[in-house]
Amino acid sequence: MSTDKNRATAAAILPLVGGPDNIASIAHCMTRLRIGLLDRSLVDDEALRALPAVLGVVEDDTYQIVLGPGTVARVTPEFEALVEEGRSGAAAGPVTAEELAAQGAALKEARKARNATPFKLFLRRIADIFVPLIPALIGCGIIAGLNGVLTNAGWLPGVVPALAATASGFMSLIAVFVGYNTAKEFGGTPILGGAVAAIIVFPGIAKVTAFGLELKPGQGGVLGALAAAVLAVHVEKWCRRWVPEALDVLVTPTLTVLVSGLVTIFGLMFLAGEASAAIGTFANWLLAAGGAFAGLVLGGLFLPLVMLGLHQALIPIHTTLIEQSGHTVLLPILAMAGAGQVGAAIAVYYRLPRNGSLRATIRSALPAGFLGVGEPLIYGVSLPLGRPFVTACVGGAAGGAFVGLFNQLGLAFGSTAIGPSGWALFPLLGGTSGWVAMLAVYAGGLAVGYLVGFLATYFFGFTRQMLTDLNTAPDPTPPTDPTPAREPALT
Repeated sequence: MSTDKNRATAAAILPLVGGPDNIASIAHCMTRLRIGLLDRSLVDDEALRALPAVLGVVEDDTYQIVLGPGTVARVTPEFEALVEEGRSGAAAGPVTAEELAAQGAALKEARKARNATPFKLFLRRIADIFVPLIPALIGCGIIAGLNGVLTNAGWLPGVVPALAATASGFMSLIAVFVGYNTAKEFGGTPILGGAVAAIIVFPGIAKVTAFGLELKPGQGGVLGALAAAVLAVHVEKWCRRWVPEALDVLVTPTLTVLVSGLVTIFGLMFLAGEASAAIGTFANWLLAAGGAFAGLVLGGLFLPLVMLGLHQALIPIHTTLIEQSGHTVLLPILAMAGAGQVGAAIAVYYRLPRNGSLRATIRSALPAGFLGVGEPLIYGVSLPLGRPFVTACVGGAAGGAFVGLFNQLGLAFGSTAIGPSGWALFPLLGGTSGWVAMLAVYAGGLAVGYLVGFLATYFFGFTRQMLTDLNTAPDPTPPTDPTPAREPALT
């Protein structure tokens, strides 16, 4: 039945995006089906938004249909299969497969040229390196949390070591995966990037001395792996240009691993290790010293960062903190932005009792919002209305200040993985504080974010004219979704 439902969703979407011949590429991230289109004018946006399974639509370098976590991973294969069936079953048309691919590539490049700046491209590459790792981080994080509960309760002592190994295995080798993805993203051979990054986590590295100090396995972490793999790509490309073709298969991989590996051992591991340590020290100092004020700023500014795509710069920082201490102290505070967004949306719902279209959008998007998927509410409700987006940020700031205050008082905790927020973050909470205390503070932060976001929006989110216009229009709908910079991975 579940497969039939997913196929039905895919079948409903396909004609509304122009059919199989209008599809240049298909991919998905944690929440969105990403489609490369040949002709944007063939898409029926309003009909797509009206589909029960669709939480929203967003346009960036690809056309993105928000389906939610879990659902998108099941609908995408069905959508791909329908596109292939549609192309193979169609009579020979005016566009060949080669021409279709060429048109899709040209369209993608044109969109990138219009939307991309060097900084945005850099952030997108960073996201493309780390976002594929998030499912493993989530799974291992939840297992680590379960293991912590069992350990503290003294239950199933025979199972605890097995759970600890299961939860820690991926994290112990995350540098290798980062190196692999980095080389792939920067145009090198992925396995060579992984091979160079593996040096960082190799236990034998403890026998090596650099700068008068013995190196430690894992020193430099994901930042070192990122730098090592980028270097490996440059060395490999240099070899491809200058090494004779007959010797390429032997010389290029050898020089790539040798040169990049030695530079990593005698330079990058030390530098990246210092940078990683500085990140951890600064994050802990910020919340211990800044407390409520730091939480207010972080929680209040996160939604604008998401809107601009700048939140992606935080992904390696989160990963570094998790690698160092087992959790990132920043994510529970940043998650308060989603709570403010939910509170604002509920206020919009009650302030616009005669706006059936907008209220329907809120009803369909709120469950996802409570679970931390904020795109439908951001791009379908608060951002198009303007003021409610600002008041949602106020709610996020209040929730962030609440959690930050308890950090300052000594009740520090974080998330053992990145990706989820909202209620979905409860199983991922971890730290040195007691489990009950962590749950209570995080739940209290969410409650403050909901309440302040609701009150700020209810009383200050609308002008008198806005209320009149939005409540009296015959079939009011929000303005067309603005184009965000990138997938918000952490809301």
